[in-house]
Amino acid sequence: MSRTRVVCFGELLLRLGAPGKQLLLQTPQLDVHAGGAEANVGVSLAHFGHAVAMVSVVADNPLGAAVTGELRRHGVDTTHVRTARGRMGLYFLTTGAGHRPSEVVYDRADSAFALASPEGWDWKSLLEDAQWLHLSGVSPALGAQAAQATLAAARAACELGVKVSFDGNFRPKLWERWGGDARAVLRDLFDCAHILFADHRDIGVVLGGEFGQDDAQARVDAAATQAFAVFPRLQYMACTQRTAHSVDQHSLGAMLLGRDGTRAVAPEEQLVGIVDRIGGGDAFAAGVLHGLIEGFDADSTIRFGLAAGCLKHSIPGDFNPVGVADVQALVGEGRFDVRR
Repeated sequence: MSRTRVVCFGELLLRLGAPGKQLLLQTPQLDVHAGGAEANVGVSLAHFGHAVAMVSVVADNPLGAAVTGELRRHGVDTTHVRTARGRMGLYFLTTGAGHRPSEVVYDRADSAFALASPEGWDWKSLLEDAQWLHLSGVSPALGAQAAQATLAAARAACELGVKVSFDGNFRPKLWERWGGDARAVLRDLFDCAHILFADHRDIGVVLGGEFGQDDAQARVDAAATQAFAVFPRLQYMACTQRTAHSVDQHSLGAMLLGRDGTRAVAPEEQLVGIVDRIGGGDAFAAGVLHGLIEGFDADSTIRFGLAAGCLKHSIPGDFNPVGVADVQALVGEGRFDVRR
C-alpha cells in the first residue's frame, strides 16, 4: 500500500458527553473523547495506512497535551501541533434516545486555535512532500483569524500542486457568533478543492438558490453540475444521504460524482442500534479519500466510503479506529460472522 502523505488542518477538541443515554449532568460524570472534524479524518487515514500529519494549535495545559497524545496513539504525526496560552475548544454531547434527539452544545469561543495568528504558518514547509491537504468548513467558522488561516492553507496547497479535500460542514451558529461572511469564505475554499464533501444544501449556501427536484439524488446531480461549472479545479463531489427513522435507526446511502461524468451510487445501508453517529461523515470522507488515493474505481470508492461511515456508527467517540480489512469485510459478504 502507498504511503501517501496527507496534512490535516483544524481545531482539536475535547468532547464531554453524558454517560449512556442520560441527560447532560443528570449525574456528575462525563465521558471524555478527543475529536475535531479534520482530526477525525486524519485518524481514519492513519489506520488505513497513510502518513498523516496534523497542523493545529492546542492549549498549553494538560487538556492540550491529552488530545495531542491521543492523536499520536493513533499514528498521526503531531510535530506541527503547536501550544499556546489560552483554552481548549470543548463541546458537550447529550446522546438521544426514543423521541429525544441528540444535542450538541459548543464551548469553543476564543480557543487557542481560534485566536492563533494566520501569519504563524509556513505552508510551503508544512506541505512539503504532501499529496493532499484536508480542510473543513468548521475551521473558518470559528472566527476571522481561523478563516484567514484556512484560506491561506488552501491557497498555498493550490500553488504547490497539493490536492485539497474540503468538507463543507456548514455550521450556521458558529458563523453567526462573529458575523462572518460564510458564503464568500466558503466560495473561496470551494474554489481550491479537488474533491468536495458536500450536497445540494452546501452548494445552495455558497452559490445561492435552491434545488427543487423531487428526488434527493436528482438534487445532488443538479448541485454537482452547477459546482463543476463554477469551480474549474473541482474534480469530484461526494455526499451521504441519510434518512433518520428514529434516533437509533437510520438509512444511509452515498453518491460520488465526477467532472468527467462519473456517477457512482452506493446501495443504502440500514443502521440499527446506532451507538454513536458523531464523526460518521468524517469516517465517510476518509474512506472516499482512501479509495481515490489507492486508485479504486468509482463504485469501489463510494462503497468503501459508505462502509467506513457505517462502521463509525457502532463505535463510541469521534474517531473511527478501524483498518482497511475491517471496512472491506463490511463491503463484502458474511460480514456479521464471528471472525476467529
